[in-house]
Amino acid sequence: MEYESAVVVESQIAPGVTYTIARMSFVRRLELMRQVRGLARRKEFTEAGQDAGSRMEGALLQSEIDRLYVMWGLREVHGLTIDDAAATPEALAGAGPENLFREALAAVRKETGLSETERKN
Repeated sequence: MEYESAVVVESQIAPGVTYTIARMSFVRRLELMRQVRGLARRKEFTEAGQDAGSRMEGALLQSEIDRLYVMWGLREVHGLTIDDAAATPEALAGAGPENLFREALAAVRKETGLSETERKN
């Protein structure tokens, strides 16, 4: 049996762009859940408030969780340059096109296979 610890996903938005996504393993699942747990708890608590500030704080925490997922699961980006340099996961999150960041996020989330409840915890 051969096993690859990463999978390559082709962008549906930008032809020629591919994402290398880390596959889930037991230890990687533990790492991710530990990293997300605190932010998810804060987000849930914050979203219990009904005012605009609470909603904004909840959206901010969700964005932090999204960035954490991408930094955790996206190993490489090919076929994309940002400011005349080959794209990295950090560059994609920090200065890249938001639609490609969202696409990479969706690919990472799909690969994790976490249920919505697990993502919240």
